[in-house]
Amino acid sequence: TWDRVTGVLAGRPGAQRLAVTSGGTIPDRGMFGVFLVGHKNSRVGELDEEMVYESRVGDVFLLGSSAWRIEDITHDRVLVTPAPGQPGRMPYWHGDAPGRPIELGRALGAFLRELSALSPADAEIRLTEAGLDACASANLLAYLAEQRDATGTLPDDRTILVERFRDELGDWRLAIHSPFGAQVNQPWALALSARLRETYGVDVQSMHSDDGIVVRLPETEQAPDGSVAVFAPDDVEPAVQAEVGGSALFASRFRECAARALLLPRRNPTRRTPLWQQRQRSAQLLSVAAQYGSFPVVLETMREVLQDVFDVPGLVGLMRDVEARRVRLVEVETAQPSPFARSLLFGYIGAFMYEGDAPLAERRAQALSLDSALLAELLGQAELRELLSEAALAEVEAEIQRLTPERRVKDLEGVADLLRMLGDLTTEEVVTRGGEPAWLVELEGQRRALRVRLAGQERWVAVEDAGRLRDALGAALPVGVAEAFLEPVADPIGDLVSRYARTHGPFHPADVATRLGLGTAVVDGALARLAASGRVVHGEFRPGGTGLEWCDAEVLRSVRRRSLAKLRKEVEPVPPEVLARFLPQWQGVSGSGARGMEALVRAVEQLQGASVPASALETLVLPSRVAGYAPTMLDELTASGELLWVGDGSLPGNDGWVSLQLADSAELLLAPVADYSTTPLHDAVLAALDGGQALFFRQLSERVGSLDDGALGTAVWDLVWAGELTNDTLGPLRALLGTGRTAHSSRKAPVRARSRYGRPVLPTRSGPPTVAGRWSRLPARDSDPTRRTHALAELLLDRHGVVTRGAVTAERVPGGFAAVYAVLKTFEESGRVRRGYFVEGLGAAQFAAPGAVDRMRVLAAAAPASDEPLWQSPVPGGWDSTTYATRQRKRRDDARAVVLAATDPANPYGAALPWPEKELPEGETGRGHRPARKAGALVVLVDGALVLYVERGGKTLLSFREDEPCLAPAVDALALAVRDGALGKMTVTKADGEAALTSPLGLALENAGFRPTPRGLRLRA
Repeated sequence: TWDRVTGVLAGRPGAQRLAVTSGGTIPDRGMFGVFLVGHKNSRVGELDEEMVYESRVGDVFLLGSSAWRIEDITHDRVLVTPAPGQPGRMPYWHGDAPGRPIELGRALGAFLRELSALSPADAEIRLTEAGLDACASANLLAYLAEQRDATGTLPDDRTILVERFRDELGDWRLAIHSPFGAQVNQPWALALSARLRETYGVDVQSMHSDDGIVVRLPETEQAPDGSVAVFAPDDVEPAVQAEVGGSALFASRFRECAARALLLPRRNPTRRTPLWQQRQRSAQLLSVAAQYGSFPVVLETMREVLQDVFDVPGLVGLMRDVEARRVRLVEVETAQPSPFARSLLFGYIGAFMYEGDAPLAERRAQALSLDSALLAELLGQAELRELLSEAALAEVEAEIQRLTPERRVKDLEGVADLLRMLGDLTTEEVVTRGGEPAWLVELEGQRRALRVRLAGQERWVAVEDAGRLRDALGAALPVGVAEAFLEPVADPIGDLVSRYARTHGPFHPADVATRLGLGTAVVDGALARLAASGRVVHGEFRPGGTGLEWCDAEVLRSVRRRSLAKLRKEVEPVPPEVLARFLPQWQGVSGSGARGMEALVRAVEQLQGASVPASALETLVLPSRVAGYAPTMLDELTASGELLWVGDGSLPGNDGWVSLQLADSAELLLAPVADYSTTPLHDAVLAALDGGQALFFRQLSERVGSLDDGALGTAVWDLVWAGELTNDTLGPLRALLGTGRTAHSSRKAPVRARSRYGRPVLPTRSGPPTVAGRWSRLPARDSDPTRRTHALAELLLDRHGVVTRGAVTAERVPGGFAAVYAVLKTFEESGRVRRGYFVEGLGAAQFAAPGAVDRMRVLAAAAPASDEPLWQSPVPGGWDSTTYATRQRKRRDDARAVVLAATDPANPYGAALPWPEKELPEGETGRGHRPARKAGALVVLVDGALVLYVERGGKTLLSFREDEPCLAPAVDALALAVRDGALGKMTVTKADGEAALTSPLGLALENAGFRPTPRGLRLRA
């Protein structure tokens, strides 16, 4: 007993004895001990209660390796004598099958998937390695082959097979082959049975096992769709909870919980209560307890079933995988059961052959009305306050309060509906929702609205609420209200509280009490009645709130759905344009403002191994990443030995592909040496530079004995473009670019004077400018492919943030995406990267560096660019933004126009992203005017959108956007790149397949400063 005044708990008479005689946590499974007659302690074994009840004195049964004859059956034991040589029946026991855990199910499914992918010979080797002998291997492979022939596929950890076939009576059988174990399949079968019962209007029979589910459906003309087995992840747990209360499993577990709670005490401590009597008493107790959702034993039973018996989180996770297409659903209709289905059907027959033997009390288990708050606490679930979105809650509250623009009232009838839906409102509250005071007066004149005083305020109410307000709040009504509106209602206070809940978000009882002028206790009582009918729920809901709150069930569902939608939108893949905005920012292009040697080293770290045209390296690529870049900065790093430059192949016009490498990681990241035609001179140069030698050109000439500087210079550059040699300065590369027409034309530096004080210049120690500096061999490549691939994968993640197949392919990685996939997958398993579908249309194999996905989503969630976007300079010294002030352009920090070399790793088009389609004028084939990542080509991006493509030489332009807000800043950016000397002079002869002077794009070019000439539109630096 509990004395609430003193707070003392006192034991009732007999409580101590009850605890001692009936206590214990081991459930009584109804086992009868088997003993030899005349031997007091000679225990032979145990028999199940149901077998004992089916047995009679004189029956012979087998136990162990011997036969025994029953001599007597008492209340708790069976007395037997040996019966050697006598035929006997086999005993049976009803035991708890714990079921295969989902982890083992996934492993088994993965093993099946592995075997399916192997050839028969390799599969036999794999099984032999697993410990199977030749016969077992052959049988297993034949079994799998027979199943594959029947259904076309095997169920595994990534495939759920739904098989349909008709039984002997013509009814449909649905076999769901799921290797994830009974702990997942059993709750799945419960939820599926409930759905099919609602669909067909009759009880359906289902059976589960570790390998799947079998369901018998009534005969229908149309075969059942396999999608009926798929549930929304958020609907799984409620569906299982609703069904488990009526299952025999729940009834049996309730009996055990009630016995542990001393609710099924023994009458005689010396005798065991028969199991059938326990079942009867348990059924009676359950019939009463089921009416009280917060009854502790009911809640503990539910917790035990959902957590200890079922693996509901595993089922929810499986449904999420199906929804995300990580697990596919394959449907097949067969004329007869497949081998796997026959195995499931054997268990189905066994489950229903003795269905009538199940105890009546457990077959009549009653449905429950559970206290969801207590159940959530027992299950250890997080409060919704931590899960609901504050923005979603605000949106729902604004909608149900009719505060959103689309839900504001627009006329007198709208005000009448407003009063009926929201209840009592002040004049100010009506005006806030779009109403007019005159409309209220008009409704009052029509006797459709009343003025009443509630909680000390004058408010407007609908006349339909007159009787309800009078009976619930004692409101004084004006004279003349029709009798039809004054009739009493069953629960006037409950109606008012329910309407308040329907039109508000989570609230405290005091909020309702203050609004209606009621006592808090009265409101509490009304809320309790509403909760019993499931119309309101109790818990912690409002983000940032405190204490327990109440909320209308439908309002909470709306908030929850909207919160989930917002969360799912956050994890949805971003559009491809977001990647095009993200990549330049990730690589620090035109926006970081980084300066100095530290910024240059960071840029080189990201650019290591990326091949770009030499003519673009110091005019576009590096200046776009390092503000105030100067060539001397790069020479300082190469001279100190911190940095290496590497040739990756020659290009026309003395240009070539080059990459930069940090010296301490070069041996891991250097590309393999390219093939080239060797001569004795090439071999002599390599031999002279062996052993880490670094020689000036004249020293090298002496070592190899060459008298022809031209031939030796050509051999040196052959070895440079093959990836064999480097130099401690980029001077020779710059000099080489100055002797021919390069891919990226730029303003040329003044040539070195050829005479001084009227005297010829003597040959320098370094030789001609194109071979100046000290030449040396590049470090030997690391021979360990694992180390090289590991370093390459890390570099790709650092450079791209999100690594996709297209990005790797564009970088000409030896072996392609497959070469780094295994390492990236290992990174994912170790938690170093994330794998997912982050960017639309780029496949599921996307690997993201930490922070990259969040940064992309921030860009995706940012407000769209204004009609007149701002761009920023990618060239040394910056571009004159005052030009745009005079043109009265609005500026935004989140919109950028960047000019990039088409081959720049910061340009995703033609790599991770496909080139946009370009519509050319009628009759124009576009031949020769297709965008590509070619040396000398340029792209101009505005807010991630490809706006302009400039072909090599700058004579031909393609535009992909015609809207002025994008086209104008793109053309301006191109013009200022020319003026700042990054591109040299440019003469545009064709624009979008037409003559530049007459094309629509030509006008934009002229506005940006290009001047008409007979050859086209020209702009000089």
